Amino acid sequence: MSIKVLLAGETWISQSTHFKGFDSFSSVTYHSGADDYIAALATFDISVTHMPAHDVPQDFPKTVAECQKFDVIVLSDIGANSLQLPPETWLHGQASPSRLDALNEWVHAGGGLMMAGGYLSFQGFQARANFARSPLATSLPVTMSDFDDRVECSAGEKARAVDTTHELAALVTSEAPNLLGYNRVFAKDEAEVVATVGEDVLIATGSYGSGRTLVWTSDIGPHWCPQEFLDWSGFAPLMAGMITHLANGASE
Repeated sequence: MSIKVLLAGETWISQSTHFKGFDSFSSVTYHSGADDYIAALATFDISVTHMPAHDVPQDFPKTVAECQKFDVIVLSDIGANSLQLPPETWLHGQASPSRLDALNEWVHAGGGLMMAGGYLSFQGFQARANFARSPLATSLPVTMSDFDDRVECSAGEKARAVDTTHELAALVTSEAPNLLGYNRVFAKDEAEVVATVGEDVLIATGSYGSGRTLVWTSDIGPHWCPQEFLDWSGFAPLMAGMITHLANGASE
């Protein structure tokens, strides 16, 4: 049976102003950084429901029951505000269920949670993602800084497997192209660090109740994860391997 994944985030909308002599005009463009990632998972019969970032405040699951429609939930480049401020709260001042608490409960009962890196992941750009002060700080296998945690590596950094006994280690090979950045986080004592980038965590896994959690601290698309990495023959097996690991539950 196909693994069912909810991917939340990894899209953005940009507005540009064009100046042409005396005149100017604006244009708006919708972008998705998830296309290669979704296509990679599809080659391993992993079914992805993609919830774009602009839909997350309204549509992200509010209850454990809604989360149970999926085997794995992936948060990628979507900040805590989008999950903690639904329209009924932000616009109308009404109480609403805590979706991050529900997400933790779902993981504790056996779900699989992954956070991928980005400018609005972990603590993020100017600390705006702000997951260090969210309920997910309890369930993720890493601790997060209170400050901007980005590490930009324009010259490139190599991914290296460090726990050769872990099932994912064989998927992090020396042929992997360089990554161009990541979020700096710190593994909890009970976490398993599978791979590093530079001197920092790239992949770490952990258990939370009956479920599993995992972090991939670089991006799943450009710019931190450049097209060369997306085109690498090992990209799809690595991304699918992380999802399969999470879907297998805390005990084998």
